[in-house]
Amino acid sequence: MPPNQSKAQLFAAIRRDSRAGMSGRELQAKYNIGYRTVNAALTSAFPERRKEYPARASKLDPFKPFIDEMLP
Repeated sequence: MPPNQSKAQLFAAIRRDSRAGMSGRELQAKYNIGYRTVNAALTSAFPERRKEYPARASKLDPFKPFIDEMLP
């Protein structure tokens, strides 16, 4: 995928080239992507949203009181 190309633009290009007659393997080679991405692009016009993960606690949290005591 070119650096300035969004995933939606990539999906549109894949669908356009597929309609022009390019095979799945040709699309994989041209865009340097896997078969799952090609199948996703041919199935849906828009990529799925990325899964959002819950925020993690900092590893420093147990030590913050000690650090605060050391600082004036």
